[in-house]
Amino acid sequence: MWDPQKYLTFSDQRDRPAHDLLARVGAVEARRVVDLGCGAGNLTSLLTDRWPEATVEATDVSPEMVAAARARGVPARREDVRDWKPSSDTDVVLCNAVLQWVPEHVELLQRWLTSLPAGAWFAFQVPGNFESPSYVAIRELLAEPRWRDRVDGVLRSDSVLSPIGYADVLTDLGADVDAWETTYIHALRGADPVLEWVTGTALRPVRAALDDVEWEEFRAALAPRLAAAYPQRADGTTWFPFRRIFVAANRR
Repeated sequence: MWDPQKYLTFSDQRDRPAHDLLARVGAVEARRVVDLGCGAGNLTSLLTDRWPEATVEATDVSPEMVAAARARGVPARREDVRDWKPSSDTDVVLCNAVLQWVPEHVELLQRWLTSLPAGAWFAFQVPGNFESPSYVAIRELLAEPRWRDRVDGVLRSDSVLSPIGYADVLTDLGADVDAWETTYIHALRGADPVLEWVTGTALRPVRAALDDVEWEEFRAALAPRLAAAYPQRADGTTWFPFRRIFVAANRR
């Protein structure tokens, strides 16, 4: 279950990669634009503002996120990305921070790219911070006897490729590929801000595996580890480096 309010707590920082990604999409006109894994719909306007004449398609697997998107006026529908197929008039697809949740997403990319019309753009970004101190702290805690049997295997560390890995895959499919990585240094504030950040994303599978009492115990055990890894400055700022991987592929 996704919590739209929790996810949007850091919307300024989470949304910036989508802006940077779309800046590399060169489509001047588009018949259909797709927000694949639209979440709360807060980024769909990037597509509609840039291509106002296009048909808008927005999908997400989470009923909570679809409801939040519809409340914003986005015509979202519930659909798993594994089931999505591009229409023949699809010219632009944005897939922002979605594919890391899908182990077989490389096979999906291969299927999608070969189904898109010539000239279409498929742009996506995924987190590349699975070896960061936050993930290391989470994995170390999950490996302890208290949690090992309760949440075994719910957190993957090999869910994305390198930029070159994606570039190889998509170039072999006949696309012109722009692939890169960026480490953002997010300035977070408040009590346990990194814990709150990962609660809205990385810890979702952990939360789903635990009851309410266990979840609060887990958070209480994780909080000091994250605070030590990401110390707060005297002015109340916590620096949170976050690496992301970007790909903008143009089908020939």
